[in-house]
Amino acid sequence: MNQEISTVAFIGLGVMGYPMAGHLARAGLAVRVYNRTAAKAEAWVGEYGGSHHATPRDAAAGAELVLVCVGNDDDVRQVTTGENGALSGMSSGSLLVDHTTASADLAEELDAACRERDIGFIDAPVSGGQQGAENGALTIMCGGSEADFARAEPVLSRYGRAVTLMGAVGSGQLTKMVNQICIAGLVQGLAEGLHFAEQAGLDQQRVVDVISQGAAGSWQMQNRHKTMIADEYEHGFAVNWMRKDLGICLEQARRLQARLPVTALVDQFYGDVQIMGGGRWDTSSLLRRLRALGTR
Repeated sequence: MNQEISTVAFIGLGVMGYPMAGHLARAGLAVRVYNRTAAKAEAWVGEYGGSHHATPRDAAAGAELVLVCVGNDDDVRQVTTGENGALSGMSSGSLLVDHTTASADLAEELDAACRERDIGFIDAPVSGGQQGAENGALTIMCGGSEADFARAEPVLSRYGRAVTLMGAVGSGQLTKMVNQICIAGLVQGLAEGLHFAEQAGLDQQRVVDVISQGAAGSWQMQNRHKTMIADEYEHGFAVNWMRKDLGICLEQARRLQARLPVTALVDQFYGDVQIMGGGRWDTSSLLRRLRALGTR
C-alpha cells in the first residue's frame, strides 16, 4: 500500500461503490463515505467502520484521495464542483479519481477545476460489473499524468485486477467507450445465437458448452448464458445505464467521424427493451426482445 495515502473519501455507495469502498476499509485505510441516501452510508459504516458524512465536502475534508462513483455527468458535477461538492473540501496536493462512466468532456472539465486548486485528477472508469467489484477484480482504465497515476494505483489495485494508465486525461473514458461498443455487439450476437439455437430445437446449454471452448467464447457467454436461457434478467448491469453509456459513445463517435453502425442499431434494440418495461433488466435481456418478436 502506498504509505503516502492513509485516508480516502468514497463518494457514491451504489452496487459498485459499496463493495469498492469496502475493499479499501479492509486494506486498513481510513475511509470517509458519502451517499445521497444517508441510510446506505450508515449501513456501510456499520459493516466496514470508517465514518459517513452529510455532504461530499465533509467527506473529502482531510482525505488525501477522493474517489467518486456515481451515475452520470450531472451527478459527478453535483458531488464534485457543485455546492458542498468534494472539491470545496479537498486540500492542495490531494487527488481526485472519478470512477463514473462519463464523457471525456467531463474529464477535461474536472481536470481544469482540479488544476485551479492544485489537486490532481484521474478519470478511471471501471469494467467488470457488480461481481468484479465484490471480488476486487475490476478492470480500471485511467487517464491522467504518470505522477498522479503512480500515487493512485496502489489504492485502486485493492479492487482492480488490471489498473492501466491509457494516456492523458480523458483517455480512460475513451477506452471505456471502446469497451461498451464491443460489449454491445457481443451481447447482441450471443442473444441471436441462443435464439437461433432455440428455434432450431437444439439444447442451448449443450450448444454453449461446445462453442464456448472455441473462437465464439467470451465473458458474456461464460457469465450470462445460463440466465439468458432461463429468461432471468433481474440482475446485472441495467439497460438504462447501458443506453446512457452508448449515448456517450455515439456522441463521441460523431465528433471523431467514427462509424458505429452496429452500436447504433443495438442502442435502438435496447430502446425496444425499455419500451417492454426492461429498463432495469440486465443488458443480456436482448434475448427476451428476440423471443417477444418471435411470438408476434
